[in-house]
This record gives sequence, structure tokens and C-alpha cells, in this order.
Amino acid sequence: MNTPIRRLSILIALLFTTLLVASTVVQFAQARSLGAMASNKRTLLDSYSRERGAIIVGGQAVARSVPVQDQYRWLRTYPQGELYSHVTGFYSYAVGAPYGLEHAADDLLSGDADQLFVRRVTDLITGRKTSGATIELTIDPKAQKAADQALGRSRGAVVALDPKTGAILAMVSHPAYDPNPLASHNLGKAAKAWQTLSTDKNKAYLNRALSGIYPPGSTFKVVTAAAALENGLVSNENSVVPGPAELDLPLTPTNLPNENHLPCGPNGKTTLIHALEISCNTTFGSLGLELGGEKLRAQAAKFGFGDSLQVPMRVATSSVPADLNAPQSAQAAIGQYDVRATPLQMAMVAAGVANRGSVMTPYLIQSVRSANLDIIKSAPDPVELSQAVSEQTASTLTKMMVSVVDNGSGARARIPGVQVAGKTGTAQHDPGKPPHAWFISFAPATDPKVAVAVVVEDGGVTGSEVGGGRVAAPIARAVMEAVLNK
Repeated sequence: MNTPIRRLSILIALLFTTLLVASTVVQFAQARSLGAMASNKRTLLDSYSRERGAIIVGGQAVARSVPVQDQYRWLRTYPQGELYSHVTGFYSYAVGAPYGLEHAADDLLSGDADQLFVRRVTDLITGRKTSGATIELTIDPKAQKAADQALGRSRGAVVALDPKTGAILAMVSHPAYDPNPLASHNLGKAAKAWQTLSTDKNKAYLNRALSGIYPPGSTFKVVTAAAALENGLVSNENSVVPGPAELDLPLTPTNLPNENHLPCGPNGKTTLIHALEISCNTTFGSLGLELGGEKLRAQAAKFGFGDSLQVPMRVATSSVPADLNAPQSAQAAIGQYDVRATPLQMAMVAAGVANRGSVMTPYLIQSVRSANLDIIKSAPDPVELSQAVSEQTASTLTKMMVSVVDNGSGARARIPGVQVAGKTGTAQHDPGKPPHAWFISFAPATDPKVAVAVVVEDGGVTGSEVGGGRVAAPIARAVMEAVLNK
């Protein structure tokens, strides 16, 4: 072979090698990222041409695909509309990217998950069209309906957990929206629905249960009480603590008053249990001063503050600021200053106390089934997120929270024949607006089956625990009754 021909052969071999490498990279290394590109309409059309898996609650589909006679072949429908809108989210060709669980579990619902690889190979061999997996959720349909009805037209959120496992029993956010118009194959109709939703001033698209970040107000006093007990500032619920009408804060001319501007007990003293019953600001502000910001922050972290969670939807991170000075520590101890929490996080606080101090990792998916209903994946064994407090501290906090319902501001959460533990909260936020109303609770106190957090935006009364007790507590009671069949 002469030199020119040899050089040409080498060049051709190099070109073929380059082509082989490039095609391998595209087909294998880049396949997933290219398929996920929003601009790749061919991939999106392909996903619409296969049957997407159903999302099941209590044996009933809350999201399913039905066959239609158009280029998309399958139409995504949501039989219960608004009730599960913030759980399912939506799957829309017009919008492009799915929302909610439709996004978080897209690989399972579309059939592209690694767990479905064998199924895809079998489908390829038999010529059968690949379909997605069916997902069964942990949601209790009675609890979901009760939360939705009790929250009514108020803006806010409700989360209910099984304290012993972390299973999410209810997750409601208001205002809600109907996912069906967004999933329409009439692209003009779907685009108009998305325009309306995405520009809604009340942010109906926002899942407040997971993504709403609020000052927790007096519900955070449970965390402060936990820190005081764990750090030895107090020994039990009957420990005597300060409770003046106004707490003198160092480094600032501004003091911390009680809501009624009265002392919480004779001579400005009270017990820890009574301070929680009446939500005494000066008691918990005083404990915050004594603890300091870092101990307060460390205790909150043990309940899950600062953790990045996925259920599988991503949860906004709750937080207690670092480097708090003395007056900031006092304000943070009553759930104000820059303390922020999601409703899920405050449900985890209640659940952690209920579960003898152990906070379980929250989850929403109970099982995953193939198209022929074979179980692909069951919910994992309950996973402990952290041991927030000792069993003794949890027992003391439970006594105190029961007393809040039996003798204090949480009376409207009472359930006949059931011992309920709870804590009201009123959280100041934007100047000139009413405070948010909070309530966290669990029941039965001696053998908890459900823990609940409720927030009602602008539902409180300035300078009063009335909002948490009057507005939020009955909502929590309705959810607990639904779970307990009361």
C-alpha cells in the first residue's frame, strides 16, 4: 500500500471512530439530558403516546390517563380536581414541564425509571407499548377531604402525619386549582389556564404545605421548651420560670411584652406548663435569652430545621438564623424575628414529640406497581430523621401540650373521649396585616395516630392567641377526627 492510500485509510478509520464515539455519547451518555430538554417536543410527544401511570389514593385514581383520538393518544385527567391539585400537580403539553408529583415521580409515571428497565426490555421484545407505573400514596382520603372542607375559603395549608412512620396522611393547600384545563389537548385552552394560574395574585399554584415559609409564632415555643428541658434550664413542667408583664431586652430600648400586657403569674412568676397553656411571651423570651441563639438553633435542627427534604416533591428549608444576638434570641424563642417554617416542618415538630422524641422522615409514596399491578417497590421501613429530644422530655412536652388543649388556648381542638395535645400560634408578619393563625397537635396523646399542623394566612388577631385557637384549632380537630374515625 503506498503512502497516500495508507494515510487516507487512517483518516477514514479515525473519522469512523469519531462517529462511533459521538453516536455512543449521544445515545447513552447524553440520552437522558437530551430527552429531558424542554425544547425537545419529539420526546414530549413520545411520552404522550404511551399510557402514563395512575396516581392512587385509597384505591381511587386521583390522576390517570384516558385514551383519546388525537396525536397525543392519551389525555391526563384529574377526577377529583382541586382536592388533590397540590399533591398531583399536573402534566401538560402546553406548559411543557410537569408540576407536583407529576414532576417529582415523572420517571416512574412515564415508565422511564431504572426500576422499570426489565419491563421496558420485555415490552421491546414483545412489541407491546411501554406504559408507566402506578403510584399508591399514603394519603388518607377522609383526612384529605376533612382538611379541604375545614380550611374552606381561607388561604393556608394543612399537613397531617403518622407520627410513628412519617407517612403523609393529608396535604392541602388553599387556594387550590383545577389541573384538568392545564392538561387539555386544546393548546389555546391550556395556555389560557396556565396564564391565569401563573399570574394569580393569591399564588394558587404554590403548594403552601411544602413551599410556604412562615414565621411559626407561638407554635415554636414547643421547640424552645424542648431546648430548655434538654439543656437543664428547667427540670419538668412544674418548674418555676419568669413571667413578667414585659421582658427587658438587652442591647435595645424595645422590650418584649405579653399580648395582654399582664404578668403570667403572681409576682411575675409562673410554671412552665402554665406558661405554655397561656402562651406567655415573656417566659419563653426569657428562656431564649438564657439559652442563647446557638442552643435554640441546635434544638430546632434536631426537629428538622435546616434539612433539605424530598417527599418526593422538594420541601422548602425551614430555618433559624445563625449568630443571633440576645434580643434576637428572645424574639426567635417565641417564633418571631427571622425564624421560618413550612407547615410540614411544624407537623414534624408535633409528630416528634408524639413519637417519644423521634422525628421520622416524611414520605408520600406507599408503593409503586407495574401496569399489571405487580409491586415494583413498597414504602421503605420507617426511617428516623433524628432523635430530637429524650423520651422523658417528650413525655413532659406531651403533658404540657395536653394542658394547652384541656386548660388553655387550644380548647377548640378537644375531641370527646380522646386526649388531644396541641399548641396555638399567632405569627406577626407584614406590617399592617393580621397575623397568621397556627395550630399544631397530635392525638390520642397516649398512643398517637396522627399529628397535624395548620396555618391560616392572616387568620389571627393582633396581640392575641385567638386566631390559633379559634381559627386553626378546629381545622386540626376535623382532620384528627377523620383519621381516628370520630
